[in-house]
Amino acid sequence: MKIVSYARQLLFSKPTTFSKRTFASTTQPSKEETNGVEEMVGTLLDFFVESRCYGFWKTFLQSVSYFYDRAAQLTDFPKEMLHYIKTCKSVIQVNFPIEKRDGTVEMIRAYRAHHSEHRLPTKGGIRFADNVTEDEVKALSALMTFKCAVVDVPFGGAKGGVVIDSKKYGNYELEKITRRYTAELIKRNAIGPATDVPAPDYGTNAKIMAWIKDTYMALRPADIDGVGCTTGKPVQQGGIRGRESATGLGVYFGIREFVSNSALMNQLELKPGVEGKRVIVQGLGNVGYWACHFLRKYGAKVVGVAEYNGGIVNEEGINTEDLKKYLSKHDTFKGFSGGRFVSNPAELLELDCDILIPAALEGVINQSNMKNIKAPIIAEAANGPVTAGADEYLSNRGHLIIPDLLLNAGGVTVSYFEWIKNLAKMRFGRMTRRFEESSMRTVSDVLERHGIVLTEGEKKLLVVGADEELLVQSGLEDTMVVAAQELVNIAKEKNVTHRVAAYYDAIHKITGDYKHAGIFP
Repeated sequence: MKIVSYARQLLFSKPTTFSKRTFASTTQPSKEETNGVEEMVGTLLDFFVESRCYGFWKTFLQSVSYFYDRAAQLTDFPKEMLHYIKTCKSVIQVNFPIEKRDGTVEMIRAYRAHHSEHRLPTKGGIRFADNVTEDEVKALSALMTFKCAVVDVPFGGAKGGVVIDSKKYGNYELEKITRRYTAELIKRNAIGPATDVPAPDYGTNAKIMAWIKDTYMALRPADIDGVGCTTGKPVQQGGIRGRESATGLGVYFGIREFVSNSALMNQLELKPGVEGKRVIVQGLGNVGYWACHFLRKYGAKVVGVAEYNGGIVNEEGINTEDLKKYLSKHDTFKGFSGGRFVSNPAELLELDCDILIPAALEGVINQSNMKNIKAPIIAEAANGPVTAGADEYLSNRGHLIIPDLLLNAGGVTVSYFEWIKNLAKMRFGRMTRRFEESSMRTVSDVLERHGIVLTEGEKKLLVVGADEELLVQSGLEDTMVVAAQELVNIAKEKNVTHRVAAYYDAIHKITGDYKHAGIFP
């Protein structure tokens, strides 16, 4: 029986250090009794994880469901309520024709999933990708529900997708597809500032959000809040300053909070703080680029960057601003003088570093490469980049995984600020900036009258009023800091991973909404 108990600990206990497991000595059998058990259990665990990755956990939706169920088991809420929270409430599939510039007609398939309406409007991006499926948008809409709850953004979760490769279409066709998709959603009352508010995602951008807004306002001219039907718009179209860098800045704030936690860093045998950390980023799109920008600004060293067609490595550090410019011009890292080109980008995921940031698509760390991951910290800037099986495998070996539910919530947080701005019809800081500057100028004058002379540089730092971008960054920082601290505390209290802690936190908050509001009718 002692051997069985010991095996259970090996399989299911939460490790306390990155370098080795520790267990209560009172439950350990003798060395003779355990001969061969650890090796056998390790093999069994690998088998379980691998089979789940390609068996029970074949899809992203099943991974989300698995972690939700693990967190739900820690609660005492009625199972009917837990099932209701978990279930996607509706999925719209539309099929429509567009006439291309050459006169041919093409049928387009698109989706919009609404996972939860416990708070309205629902919120979630629209992606243009030729591999979009109904299961994918359902999974991503569920993530949005839980993500909004984790960072206390009062939205339900939604997600949309159009099954096209946007690179194969010009602006003419993309605009027609976008406007027709928007019109189909309007016909079904599935978009609007009070019902469902889309945002950019993979394959879409601010221009596409402007087309959506323009289409909505043309077909709903009486909606006085119509400009708030989407977020991620250009500033001139009702967007908000700071939105472009929001998700990447949120990634930085989240990482900063975790690596500044001395207890967590001691477990990984790392020095607390961002400064000096060696970082590898997979994906130099908007999120990856801005995450690199802020990490480098505050002392981290980016030693590797991967894209779909290759990677670049430099142990001395990579100037990601120069790399981004080179990529925009050449569509490849090959030939960039600031590092060594690697033709297989997947290799960078397995290189030695302190922090690995997958910032592209889901499922890039999986059964095929999980045993080769060396980074003690994996920061999920993308949605679902670590499969459920890989998550269990790596967590049981002491890796710290900062979950996507928290880490890439910067985008939806600043989208929330943009939505509020649209409803208020006034940019942040317009009523207060000059007043704050005047007040601080008075403080400066009083100091000088008392003999404290300030340099011009010091005056410039002191006499400042917060503009919209500064206020957005401040609000984002507060949101990420509070949410990160909540997850660390829950994970410690419940002795679970931070991902399970995030789902647990979301379940508690959503259940609280239903508890107070009731279920209609």
